[in-house]
Amino acid sequence: MATEIAPGLFIRGFTPPLRLAHFKLVAFDMDSTLINIECIDEIARVAGRYDEVAAITEAAMRGEIADYKESLRRRVALLAGLPEAALEQVYAERLRLNPGVETFVQACRDAGLKTLLVSGGFTTFSERVRSRLQLDFARANTLGISHGRLTGTLLERPWGDIVDGAEKKRVLLEVAELLGIPPTQAIAVGDGANDLPMMNAAGLSIAYHPKPAVREQAMLSIVDGGMDRALTVLQA
Repeated sequence: MATEIAPGLFIRGFTPPLRLAHFKLVAFDMDSTLINIECIDEIARVAGRYDEVAAITEAAMRGEIADYKESLRRRVALLAGLPEAALEQVYAERLRLNPGVETFVQACRDAGLKTLLVSGGFTTFSERVRSRLQLDFARANTLGISHGRLTGTLLERPWGDIVDGAEKKRVLLEVAELLGIPPTQAIAVGDGANDLPMMNAAGLSIAYHPKPAVREQAMLSIVDGGMDRALTVLQA
């Protein structure tokens, strides 16, 4: 049972405050967590296929579609033929950092934590967000593009072609091992069902404006307000 310690702020399974400096790594989902949009939905809006794509996205984030990889392939296929310039349009016109993100990331950095972005979204956006927030590591999917248009596919990478929930967990554990720390010294922040594997593997899970299934499992849930509200229970 979660306890509401302030309006829209819930804790489960621990007693605050925790020391932020106890942790050495923080891993973030990107879409609807670090940023205000689901990038694939906004690309689809430009393509005139928003309703089709958004319905699949919402079902996947609620955990109603078991095969996340297949759901993403279905959505990306609907974007085939869209000009690459549409990605620039989405970034420039619609993508914003969520409230409190910069404050929280800076607090983590000041406390000595390494920072990781691990996203089921796309490198076109994740690399810019990584640079903007000065994050240490990032992993995301790469859209296929040929002759200036989306191919409706995702590129194969050495680790695979899709970052799903299992890959998010694997990356968190891989970076923790690289840093020489146990997963208990990692924080994972997300909002959707595909974030649960990494959130459950971390020492502290933070749900930011989460879907119900995520809120039910997270140790700290921010339902109202910005991400910096996590600092209410995390002291430097």
